[in-house]
Amino acid sequence: MKFAAIRLAAAALALGAAQLAWAHAYPTHQEPAAGANVTSAQNAVTIDFDDALEPAFSSIDVVDKAGKSVIREKAAVDANNKKRMSVPLDTLSAGQYKVTWIAVAADGHRTTGHYSFTVH
Repeated sequence: MKFAAIRLAAAALALGAAQLAWAHAYPTHQEPAAGANVTSAQNAVTIDFDDALEPAFSSIDVVDKAGKSVIREKAAVDANNKKRMSVPLDTLSAGQYKVTWIAVAADGHRTTGHYSFTVH
């Protein structure tokens, strides 16, 4: 009976370690938020993730309703907070914008997503 309990504990520990090793980065906060109505003064998109990002492979793009990119320069992962990525934007006109992100966690696992916000 004692041997079975030890084996069960070891299996649970191994399963927990395996889940940590297969981490994926998912958004925890977005600015502007999905579905938000913002002013034309919006000058950046910032996304916080639940895991550290690999800067060389992570990105954010923002396009207008015609599909034209409105980013001013390439997205960057914050050097002091590897879970935060942002991209500066050109001056925005009224309309809907689509944000598309790629997040590659420090362990190499890739997640993607998108959402929209509206400028009025």
